Amino acid sequence: MRHLLCAWIAFSLLAGAAPEAAGPGPGPGLEEKIGQMIMVGFRGLSVSDRDPIARDIRERHIGGVILFDYDVPSRTWGRNIESPGQLGALAASLRKTAGTPLFIAVDQEGGRITRLKEKAGFPPTLSQKRLAAGGDPGKTAGQAETTAKTLAGLGINLNFAPVADLDVNPDNPVVGKLERSFSRNPDTVTRHAAAVIDAHRRHGVLTAPKHFPGHGSSAGDTHEGFVDVTGRWSAVELEPFQNLIRLGNVDMVMTAHIYNKTLDPDWPATLSDKTLNDLLRRQMGYDGVVISDDLQMKAIADRYRLETTIRRAILAGVDILLFANNSVYEEDIAARAVATIRSLVANGAIPLERIDESYRRIRKLKERLKK
Repeated sequence: MRHLLCAWIAFSLLAGAAPEAAGPGPGPGLEEKIGQMIMVGFRGLSVSDRDPIARDIRERHIGGVILFDYDVPSRTWGRNIESPGQLGALAASLRKTAGTPLFIAVDQEGGRITRLKEKAGFPPTLSQKRLAAGGDPGKTAGQAETTAKTLAGLGINLNFAPVADLDVNPDNPVVGKLERSFSRNPDTVTRHAAAVIDAHRRHGVLTAPKHFPGHGSSAGDTHEGFVDVTGRWSAVELEPFQNLIRLGNVDMVMTAHIYNKTLDPDWPATLSDKTLNDLLRRQMGYDGVVISDDLQMKAIADRYRLETTIRRAILAGVDILLFANNSVYEEDIAARAVATIRSLVANGAIPLERIDESYRRIRKLKERLKK
């Protein structure tokens, strides 16, 4: 498969690929379809009808929220997560506010990237690297079982895990040094990632392997700025994603904001039609939901206007635009994003069929959520 992918990369740069067709679909109005394509972060340990996030859910129909324990802009703890009882009540309030299925997401990878921490009363965790060190996927499956059961019991239905990046650069500040990768071996990563996904599925919790097309070789952090992996990345980094897709158990794929001119000389992966539509969807056969990494990270926000970011991401094949509100805090980001998409559709920059396509994928995935 490695040779096939390398050959495709070379061919696609020369020839490109035909655009994917999508027909319009029946269902709710445009406003609701657009809202379902937005996921945001917010501040608060509880939610009342007067809170901005409640209005975003109720009036703008946003499709998901992401929860954090630490608020980076203000450098304070207790943003959304304080204790198991508080978190369960928060999730219940969010569901009641939405009325229809709402993605309630968290980054609960284990180790350093853990929002539900032991000191707050949640089960202890190990990093993905430490879990895989002994070579037994059963250890990974055991922790994933505990994590999934905990999340499901709290009403959290989406975990942004597992990390499917390869540990090819141990000095990588955002993957290798944080022990977020299972291994540099793609088969090992596949086995352990599949164990995580399977455990979550048993408890009705969705997962999102990340960060496509592979963040493990980077020498920089896309939270902090532009990251070029052109001289470091290789097609082997696609293998865990391809393997998981072939297993048929991928709920979502989360993109990386890395730039790689081998794949696309113009755009970072999140905004790249060549990387997402051509490679991920056509070549690798993935037709599920694609969610962006946080679009407020500096690799994107410092280089592109909001309108450019949204237009490029949607045309590239992103279905859910994530604004975590935890690099910067923009209380009105959901309203601005919805208005921007509406305007782009109205002026023909984004075809209505493209919105329908994302809405169908999102609706299909939400049908699997426990009501």
